[in-house]
Amino acid sequence: MLYKVKLKNAADEVLLDDKVYEYLTSDPYLVNVDFINNLRKHSSGCAVFQKTWKKASGTYKNETIYLHKLIAERFLPDLKTNDKKLVGAVNSNKLDCRIDNLMYRSRATASRMRQSGSKEGYTGVYKENKRYRAVISLNKKTIHIGMYDTAEEAAQAYNKKSLELFGEDGKLNKIKPHIKIK
Repeated sequence: MLYKVKLKNAADEVLLDDKVYEYLTSDPYLVNVDFINNLRKHSSGCAVFQKTWKKASGTYKNETIYLHKLIAERFLPDLKTNDKKLVGAVNSNKLDCRIDNLMYRSRATASRMRQSGSKEGYTGVYKENKRYRAVISLNKKTIHIGMYDTAEEAAQAYNKKSLELFGEDGKLNKIKPHIKIK
């Protein structure tokens, strides 16, 4: 069964497996802090529980629990390795916290999966004059893939090179259909 949990500060919802939902609503500590009803959308796009506690000394303690990390540590501990310590979403939706959608990955893979900052909307694609350059990085060095007439052609070239260099750990652009206006 799939559970959709509304976030406290956004219209978005977190997706959870029944096994995860059962854990989040039955663990004594998580129930005590009303974890499930105090999930917020973090500026990074993931779901997070944040609370500030006043200590006996009069100082304050901030507690932050990232939902995807909590789930991975509880349900996927055997998949964590020295190389793969960061938790990410297979489908890139940070609010899809179903167990099958979470994976441990390396810092390099996580970096490649980050959303593109390119004005063209594609990773590794940049406009130069009236054409589009496709580039990719390997070992901190930029590799020129080629020049193309459309951003979509450059994005396809990037995807091909990414698969060649990184296999399933490579980032692939989601290519929009190109419409030429006459």
